[in-house]
Amino acid sequence: MSTEKRKSSNSNKQEKVVYREFGGDNSAATERAVPDLPPSQQNLRVQSSRAGRKGKTVTVITGFQAKPETLTALLKQLKSQCGAGGTVKENEIEIQGDHKQKLLQVLTQIGYKVKISGG
Repeated sequence: MSTEKRKSSNSNKQEKVVYREFGGDNSAATERAVPDLPPSQQNLRVQSSRAGRKGKTVTVITGFQAKPETLTALLKQLKSQCGAGGTVKENEIEIQGDHKQKLLQVLTQIGYKVKISGG
C-alpha cells in the first residue's frame, strides 16, 4: 500500500519526462506552414464531379495555397454568387451543383488564374 500512496502523491506533482518523441508543448513549431499567396499567384482548377456523392453533381475548385480563414471567406462569397451550398474540404472548395462557368467568371474577377478541368 505504501507504493500506491507514493504513486498517487507523485501523480499530483508535475511529471518529469525523460524522452518525448513529438513534444506536446511546441505545437506551433510543429504545425505545417501554409503559404498565403495572393490570388494572382495561384493557379486554380474548376471541375464538376459526381464520384462518391450518390449521383449529386458538385463543382470542385482545387489548387488553393491559402489559409483556412481565407478559404472560408471565399467560400461564403462563392456560395452567395451561385445561390448554392458548399464546403471546404482538404484545402478544396466544393459548391453544390454544376456552376463551372459562373465560378470561372467570379474567380477571374477576384484575380485568380482559373482553368476549367475535365469534361
